[in-house]
Amino acid sequence: MTRPGRISLVITTYNRPDALAAVLRACLDQTDQNCELIVADDGSTEDTAALVEAIRAAAPVRVAHVWQPDEGFRAAAIRNKGILAAQGDYVVFLDGDCVPQRTFVATHRRLAEAGRIVTGSRILLDEPLTRRLLDEGAAIQRLPLSFWFAQRRERHINKALPLLGFEAMPLRRWKPTSLRGIKTCNLGVWRDDLEAINGFDETFVGWGHEDADLVARLYNYGVRRTRGYFATEVFHLWHREAPRERERGNYETVQARLRSGQYLVEHGMRPGADLQDTHRS
Repeated sequence: MTRPGRISLVITTYNRPDALAAVLRACLDQTDQNCELIVADDGSTEDTAALVEAIRAAAPVRVAHVWQPDEGFRAAAIRNKGILAAQGDYVVFLDGDCVPQRTFVATHRRLAEAGRIVTGSRILLDEPLTRRLLDEGAAIQRLPLSFWFAQRRERHINKALPLLGFEAMPLRRWKPTSLRGIKTCNLGVWRDDLEAINGFDETFVGWGHEDADLVARLYNYGVRRTRGYFATEVFHLWHREAPRERERGNYETVQARLRSGQYLVEHGMRPGADLQDTHRS
């Protein structure tokens, strides 16, 4: 069975250096250090660049920072820049407010298989708990299970059972072309498969469904889904929701692509792709 070599963590961020610092510390505290960190910055101010530079100077693994001007929510475009900067053969997408467990890279590596993506989930923290942990500079990835079950009892998080880590959980391949629960805050994809579909579609701007579009086109290309639940959960720090005025139109685009079988897009990580023979029946 094929396993990844170096894993590239592509971490999106926008003007939230306190949360990003917690995420990067957790990424550097992995049990599996055969990885690199690519900070994909959607137009943050200089505070973020200074943070990344300080972390890069002391990091035991490669840390890179890619940036684009602040022209609104353009997650698709900055993730493409992150993919192009990556040197690994397997990419795991994270958000800059999602703190991985210490076994995150190792577990993604074990679950990775040729021709499949790994889709993980998140544990949602509320605002008071998020503020407390960030203010204290807590090593969130090292907090014990007892802490998280206490937070669940007090309703500061939405779930805790997945932290028990049932990696051998059945039904990991259940509904292998479902789009339900797809999130690029926790998604593992082979670099070759991203290249084959030309990455994210940069015509998706504003919040919503650029991640589902990527996965829909991967399905059209022949890739299938493995569920990383109860194995790869991340701690999602509280934030205000982004405006969602583009969500419906983006959703309709995704559904149309699923029906058409299209997998390649022109405005992707390598602009001007040849769109001949880009559908599978």
